[in-house]
Amino acid sequence: MKRTALARKNSKSNVSSMSRPQAKAGLAICIKNAEYRASLELRKVYQVLGDKEAAAHGLVRIVGESGEDYLYPKGYFIPVSLPKPVQRALTQIP
Repeated sequence: MKRTALARKNSKSNVSSMSRPQAKAGLAICIKNAEYRASLELRKVYQVLGDKEAAAHGLVRIVGESGEDYLYPKGYFIPVSLPKPVQRALTQIP
């Protein structure tokens, strides 16, 4: 069921995510996981959420296996550009 614009505007979860300063979102490949072996897989493609405040501190906001987003060092990832259909397939919520 699709939410109406009014329902989205009043949703607490949407409001909190919108309050975060946005930066460019996309996809990135994990190239290092030294301190995060339990939560990051090398060579795996992750969804990146835009967050200017995190970027200012050298961090990126990554969506993990649980669907929750976490901050990691920017140097642990390389941004990738994939064709739009592939991007949609990788970032859709099952």
